[in-house]
Amino acid sequence: MFLCWCLSLVALIPLTTSINPGVKVKLTAKGIEYGRQLAVASILQKLKTIKLDDMSGKVRVSRIGKVKYRLRNMKMVDVGLPTAALDLVPGTGPKLSIVNANFRLHGNWRVRYRFIKDKGSFKLNGDDISFSTSLSIKSDPTGRPAVSSIDCGANIGKMSVRFRGGASWLYNLFKKKISRAIQKAMQKKICPLVANAVSDLNNNLKTLNAKVDKFAEIEYSMVASPAVSKTSIDLSLKGEFYNTGKHQEPPFSPAVFSLPPQINNMLYIGVSSFTMKSAAFVYNTAGALRLSITDNMIPKISRIRLNTQTFGAFIPQIAQRFPGLMMRLVVKMAKAPVIMFEPNNATVQSFASVTAYAIQPNATLTPLFVLNLVSSVSARVSVSGTRLAGAVTLNKMDLTLGTSYVGRFPVSTLNNIIRAVLNFVVIPTMNVQLAKGYPLPTLGKMNLVNTQLLVLKGHLMIGTDVQFTG
Repeated sequence: MFLCWCLSLVALIPLTTSINPGVKVKLTAKGIEYGRQLAVASILQKLKTIKLDDMSGKVRVSRIGKVKYRLRNMKMVDVGLPTAALDLVPGTGPKLSIVNANFRLHGNWRVRYRFIKDKGSFKLNGDDISFSTSLSIKSDPTGRPAVSSIDCGANIGKMSVRFRGGASWLYNLFKKKISRAIQKAMQKKICPLVANAVSDLNNNLKTLNAKVDKFAEIEYSMVASPAVSKTSIDLSLKGEFYNTGKHQEPPFSPAVFSLPPQINNMLYIGVSSFTMKSAAFVYNTAGALRLSITDNMIPKISRIRLNTQTFGAFIPQIAQRFPGLMMRLVVKMAKAPVIMFEPNNATVQSFASVTAYAIQPNATLTPLFVLNLVSSVSARVSVSGTRLAGAVTLNKMDLTLGTSYVGRFPVSTLNNIIRAVLNFVVIPTMNVQLAKGYPLPTLGKMNLVNTQLLVLKGHLMIGTDVQFTG
């Protein structure tokens, strides 16, 4: 679990070095301490799974000759890791060291000396155990980050064996030999086990780049090497949305931003306006921001109906030429919305067209007019689980006439109708989608707790603690 939390944050290989990040992540000293605790728990569970193969051999005893022995059913029954340290090596990454560890192992013994056979059980105590490991970070064949354990060293300082059953004069002949054999075997087991624990992380790393929905996916690859100091790890992630299965760069680039110094939470995540703008660009490119509105989408309590009678009250030629027909409005973005973050304020400006159609009795659509709609909405951004969610409310709007198929008319007369359509249909539809949110850079069964969100100039900052549930 420690690996999912701490190591994963430095296990991301840089894919590019020429662009600014869209998302920044800082792991603080508080988070590193949590990682240390998880490290002990994770490795402890791994060590408890150690099983030694049966051993057999011969011991030459002076004045007696060769004594044959065999050790079987050796199982770990207890492991203790009392002292663990997690050090950040500036410019490199984390190094985990554990000292004064111990273990208890049970097994069975069998011995043969000439015509004498004997057997019993034994308990073995290992004390003053120490090991440490650093990480190697490479790319797998698919370009994803992959981590492995390097420079692992393990040492077992003390071993003691207590035998049960059989004749003490006989098993004492090979007692030291058994201790040395098990000590050597155990030392060989520890580092591969730690390496296996590190390798387990790689499956979790694949969850960083996430599919959002059928239109979009988000990439959290690194754009620069991690900045490792003695007290924190700082990461620069791409944080860019792409159309699913198609990586098309938007016509804008991320601006430089920095996270203000904070230490109260384990983790800080900065999300730039670039990330949100790339999302808007992707959804607009996919055609997902197009909305077709009919009268059944307008609340029944509204006096405004989408028919030629209502619109004819403001544009008489519509009622004259198309009496008694229902209407359809198609709202389509002219370009991707512009998202702006200022201190304590998030706004979105959109540029859309509104095309009005009369629905003929045979269901064909006859165009009536096209309006240019420039609107501004206020956005409320929040963290829901491990996703960044939002909701918007309409601030203001401006209408101009693009094209009319029914002659000239004063556009201002439609302000109330279009505003009602935005508030009754367009804004609620947007909020349903925004409430689903998009995934933040988290791993595995990681929950965000004690979360706070600030809107700053050019970016959002999320301060949070974390918990792993499995």
